[in-house]
Amino acid sequence: MNDPVSDEQLVAEALRGNRDAFAELVHRYKHKVYGLLRGMGAGEMDAQDLAQETFLKAYRGLAGHDSSRSFASWLYAIAANGLRDHWKRRRPSAEAAIAAETSGGESPEDIYLQAERRSELQERLKRLPENYRMALLLRYTNDLTYEEISGILAVPIAKVQNDLHRAKKRLKQVITEEEGAAVHEMLKQR
Repeated sequence: MNDPVSDEQLVAEALRGNRDAFAELVHRYKHKVYGLLRGMGAGEMDAQDLAQETFLKAYRGLAGHDSSRSFASWLYAIAANGLRDHWKRRRPSAEAAIAAETSGGESPEDIYLQAERRSELQERLKRLPENYRMALLLRYTNDLTYEEISGILAVPIAKVQNDLHRAKKRLKQVITEEEGAAVHEMLKQR
């Protein structure tokens, strides 16, 4: 049975000129980078473009990659910084609505409800400070450790833990307030 090749081995091979090694890194991380960008608020097309730019920047800067830092953390930092730069150039622009992705067996109603839930969550996440939003997305959409998040965001691990705790608390508060307001509106109409 073949053991999977580590990211570090692929980086070393890519630095020696092996394009297939870098292609494998792209294959491993393309969906995660895209998901991170979407979760941070990028529209579908922007996320695709920014993911592509992320991998181009990573390829060009591979020689400068600090081998003491995981490739994934380094790559996610490139993606997050790329999105911040993108927003600075385009500010303020409305992001495109979340497109529903179908998977064969879903009914149109299921697809609509799923898109609606994603859209609601996206809007709620946008209300959080960027450091809270980033910590949540890195932890729960990319399943990163506190240490990896700390490396990406360049903050101490204690701050990551604190931000995650506060982000969840704030998100819960936002949801509770919205639901309370909706119930209040329904009662006013009766």
